[in-house]
Amino acid sequence: MTFQIEIQNEAAYPLDEALLITAARTVLADAFTDGDFALTVVVTDDNAVAALNRQYRQVDAPTDVLSFPAGTPPVEFDDEPRYLGDLVIGYPYASAQASREGHALNDSLALLVVHGTLHLLGYDHDTLERRGKMWAAQERALKTLNIPVEIVPALESGTHGETELD
Repeated sequence: MTFQIEIQNEAAYPLDEALLITAARTVLADAFTDGDFALTVVVTDDNAVAALNRQYRQVDAPTDVLSFPAGTPPVEFDDEPRYLGDLVIGYPYASAQASREGHALNDSLALLVVHGTLHLLGYDHDTLERRGKMWAAQERALKTLNIPVEIVPALESGTHGETELD
């Protein structure tokens, strides 16, 4: 079983790329017992995230993370891992959010990757039952990563989003 996680950080924002990869792999390892999977994490500016948020969610504002699932079932090509989709993180937004809440930036970014990866896998928090399942999976991942679960409530009050490319 392999997980290919690509980090695209064209602006060279200061971050722990290895931690973000480990965060995504932690979620995937909890979800799958076999198979090869891939996803991409794009770290970009607030303008790019706001444009995507406007286009796909009709929300005219930046946010911390957007999830773009590749499809159900995951996209498959011969001799390639199943592609789960893309996460887009607004670095300035996430950085300001971490600073405001008094959290370590890399822990907050890892939480966003965990949260976004769960959305790629079909988790959601739109009902109490689904939220409970998502929060349990998120907590397992954070504990594995040694990230304090106390950072979740503050960050969950933000206006991050998930969408699907059609």
